[in-house]
Amino acid sequence: MTIRVVLGEDNLLTREGITGVLDRHEDIDVVAACDNLDDLRTEIDRATPDVVLTDIRMPPTNTDEGIRLATELRTRHPAVGVVVLSQHGELVYALELFARGTNRRAYLLKDRIRDRAELAQAIRAVAGGGALVDTQIVDRLVGTRTQSPAAVAGLTRLTRREREILALIADGRSNGAIAGTLGITKRAVERHINGIFMKLDVGDGEDVSRRVKAALLYLARPPE
Repeated sequence: MTIRVVLGEDNLLTREGITGVLDRHEDIDVVAACDNLDDLRTEIDRATPDVVLTDIRMPPTNTDEGIRLATELRTRHPAVGVVVLSQHGELVYALELFARGTNRRAYLLKDRIRDRAELAQAIRAVAGGGALVDTQIVDRLVGTRTQSPAAVAGLTRLTRREREILALIADGRSNGAIAGTLGITKRAVERHINGIFMKLDVGDGEDVSRRVKAALLYLARPPE
């Protein structure tokens, strides 16, 4: 099956470069390329793509258009995946992108464009309902712990139930929804989540930030 992609990138050379890279993959078809948010919204409504590949910043404000669009699409086109490209890996934007769940979302540094296989992998992942996050982003979010023995040990110390709950957190489920899915009480879910946070050492910040950090650690875990 061909994955239909709409691209949002205001820099002409970058836009043409990305299109050229993706054109080399037979299963990916760039059906439209836009240089501003308004045109990107229009093309998404018209073409109903499988995936939107977008820069974080583009006209009209060149601030966080890509992140705002990804949030909008959760409601307007929930089946559309979004791959966000970032020049410098702004952590606040990564947290915002994944705050409502990691499913059908990916966050990559623009350096990854040089590796056409990795960019294509991200597009295929979100088109299939999955997620992908640049490991450099995870490292920054959790204080360069993702590749450390301590972080790996934290993941391996999770119980089977805690792994189940962490997977549902990564899918954007609320505590109540997790309780209903697993057939346990909401209070039990809260206890398990506190245990997950402690084992993964995701800090004492706001609960939403800890949930996102834990979810991203789960996504970036080493292959089993």
